[in-house]
Amino acid sequence: MPPIVTPPPEDATPVRRTVTREDLIIAALALIGPHRSLSTLSLREVAREAGIAPNSFYRQFRDMDELSIALIDLAGRSLRTIIGQARRRATVSATSVVWVSVETFMEQLRADDKLLHVLLREGAVGSDDFKHAVERELQYFEDELQVDLVRLAAMDGVRLHAPQLAAKAITRLVFAMGASAMDLPPEKDAELIEEISTMVRMIIVGARTPAAFRRKR
Repeated sequence: MPPIVTPPPEDATPVRRTVTREDLIIAALALIGPHRSLSTLSLREVAREAGIAPNSFYRQFRDMDELSIALIDLAGRSLRTIIGQARRRATVSATSVVWVSVETFMEQLRADDKLLHVLLREGAVGSDDFKHAVERELQYFEDELQVDLVRLAAMDGVRLHAPQLAAKAITRLVFAMGASAMDLPPEKDAELIEEISTMVRMIIVGARTPAAFRRKR
C-alpha cells in the first residue's frame, strides 16, 4: 500500500534553502506602496513575500531597520547613476542638462521598481534612522550636482556663486516637487517637468549673477 501523503496547508509559507539580500530587498519593494512606508513592514511580511521562513531573514540582516537602510542606500546609488548618466549625455548647455535631468527624475518616479518612492517617502515619514539615511543620499546628489554646475558654468565662461548652495537648492526643490507629484496622475508629468525645469533654471541664473549677492552698504 503506497504511503499516504498529506498536502501542506494552503497558508503554509514555502521554505527555500537559501535567501540573498537582494531577495529580501525585492520583497520589501513589492510590499510598499504610495501610502505605505518601510517602517510599517514587519519581518514576517517580508519573509512571507520572499518565500522563506522568518528565521532565514537573519542570515542576511540583523533586523528590519538594517534592511530598510540597505534599501535606501540602493535607491540612492541607483538614482544617482541613472540621473548622472542623463546629465552627462546632455552636455550642450545648462538648459538641456536641466531638462534631461528633470525628465529622467520624473521617469524614475513612475518606474515600476519604486526606488525613488523609497527616498521621497522615507525622508518625510520614516524613522529618524531612515531620515538620516535619506539625508546622506541627498548630500551625495548635491555633491555630484555641484561638480556638474561648476563644469557647465566654466563651459559658458562664467563663475557660479556658492555652487554648493545652488546644488542644495536644486536638489531639495526637485525632491520636494517629486514628493508632491507621487499622488498626481502621470498625465500631469509634462506640465511638472516644464515647471520644475523653469524653477531650476531660475536658481542657476541667479547663482550665475554675482551682482545679486553683493551686499549693499
